[in-house]
Amino acid sequence: MKTDLSKYNNSWYQPGGRLKILLWYLTNVLFFQNSLNPSSELKVALLKLFGAKIGEGVVIKPGVNIKYPWKLEIGNHTWIGEKVWIDNLGEVKIGSNVCISQGAMLLCGNHNYKKLTFDLIVQNITLEDGVWIGAQSVVCPGVICKSHSILSVSSVANKNLEAYKVYQGNPAVKVRPRIVDEIATSANAS
Repeated sequence: MKTDLSKYNNSWYQPGGRLKILLWYLTNVLFFQNSLNPSSELKVALLKLFGAKIGEGVVIKPGVNIKYPWKLEIGNHTWIGEKVWIDNLGEVKIGSNVCISQGAMLLCGNHNYKKLTFDLIVQNITLEDGVWIGAQSVVCPGVICKSHSILSVSSVANKNLEAYKVYQGNPAVKVRPRIVDEIATSANAS
């Protein structure tokens, strides 16, 4: 058997009304992907207008691409770096104090290569509090990055990441524990 893309049909997938998607597409191009708009406050307000749940102190850098804001939840004091792509065909939940570095991708969609119709597969992604997704890294559909886990630069997470562990490579493997220096953190606060 061979793949036959002429039989591909994802009509079952309805992420929102056509007008809503069109309005978001234009907003995304003008205010998010456009590198000339550095204002995080405006981006946060627009995301909320389109149904995203956003906490306080969220920083969104220029060049970010978000597929569907009504499928996005972001906690407090989270940073989203330049040219991050949140391809949230499914729900994406990002906790508080999360850092998503430049060029990282959160991908909720995939295709079933075992079917000749190449069916769309959609799964959610969760980044718990304190997670750091390194530059140019990829988080695959269905992955949960547990509290304070790190996905190193240019790595690919295709399975869940354990809490307080550092992962590296493609596919990402656990390389060491993440130790947060509380003494230095409290000294810097004073």
